[in-house]
Amino acid sequence: MTIKSALILLSILLVPFGVINSAENTVLIQEQYYTVEDFKSVKKFDTHIHINTDQTSFIELANEDNFKFLDIVDDRPFGLPWTEQQKFAFQHLNNFPAQMEVATTFSVKGFDKKDWAEKTIRDLKLSLSKGAKAVKIWKNIGMELRDEQGKFVMLDDPRLAPIFSFLVQNRIPLIGHNGEPRDCWLPLDKMTFSQSYYGSHPEYHMFLHPEFPSYEAHIQARDNLLEKYPDLKFVGAHLGSLEWSLDELARRLDKYPNMRVDLSRISNLQLHTLNDRQKTRNFFIKYQDRLVYGTDKAINANTNPAEFKKSIHDSWLRDWLFFATDSRIQLIGFGELNGLKLPRTVIDKIYRKNAENWLSNTPNEINKN
Repeated sequence: MTIKSALILLSILLVPFGVINSAENTVLIQEQYYTVEDFKSVKKFDTHIHINTDQTSFIELANEDNFKFLDIVDDRPFGLPWTEQQKFAFQHLNNFPAQMEVATTFSVKGFDKKDWAEKTIRDLKLSLSKGAKAVKIWKNIGMELRDEQGKFVMLDDPRLAPIFSFLVQNRIPLIGHNGEPRDCWLPLDKMTFSQSYYGSHPEYHMFLHPEFPSYEAHIQARDNLLEKYPDLKFVGAHLGSLEWSLDELARRLDKYPNMRVDLSRISNLQLHTLNDRQKTRNFFIKYQDRLVYGTDKAINANTNPAEFKKSIHDSWLRDWLFFATDSRIQLIGFGELNGLKLPRTVIDKIYRKNAENWLSNTPNEINKN
């Protein structure tokens, strides 16, 4: 037994007798850390997964690696339509109810019709009755959807208000993917991680398309939404589209107490750590109740299950090393950094407890009014 382990055990034994007060004991317990060997034994939750197949290789891996996950349905204009995504989601939920949760979405087709909101709420009620625990709103709102006058529909558009009111009334979490990384609005030589993608896809490079809403307009629309609906349980996907600045993200978390963000911009977090490890670590400790682990993995049909499972496992393990240990990590193109080595109590919240908390309060009986 190490000296630290002996001290922790002694503190636990002595607290009931008043020899060590509870505050001192808390400090000692918080000094415990996980190691790479703990990876499979610790219960974890990946809150950002997209399953586009009836194959079960991913679910088998999640069970092996002690992961529960949230399968998120998107109303995206490419790939599998959202209705097909949702069929797979509920099929897997019925077969593996202890392994996963589902986040549904809604279509913007027919948005200009007077009964769009009414029909959308009816569809959401049906999805929630089948077991969905949250709703996803995608970046097509703000970047693609236009009204009959040709104007972009932003997240704070009053025509979306009935949807948000329904979610607030029923305490249903909303996952928001709003806009793109800030890189999307910068010239290629000013980008951090996205040069290759936007260099190959100029049609999506907003710097070349000033006729589209600005990055700032997307963030402001999201902030306006949270101002109007302070009780909305909101989870900002991809660090709330504020991946470039921990200060800007902290400002929103301070201002909007019901806002959380998922961590599916790991490269940005590693760059923050490389630039200022202590500041990044302090951020995680201060906002430990507001951060949820997520990877944004797309799970498609595959012909080599063993290779596929190894790829996902290795990615999960690399993230664990970054958050739970101080292992040396190579950030390609930037340099080496040490992992954050967050205390066990913080890891448990980020990797599981926070997700369970924001998904667990959805009432079983949705308001019929």
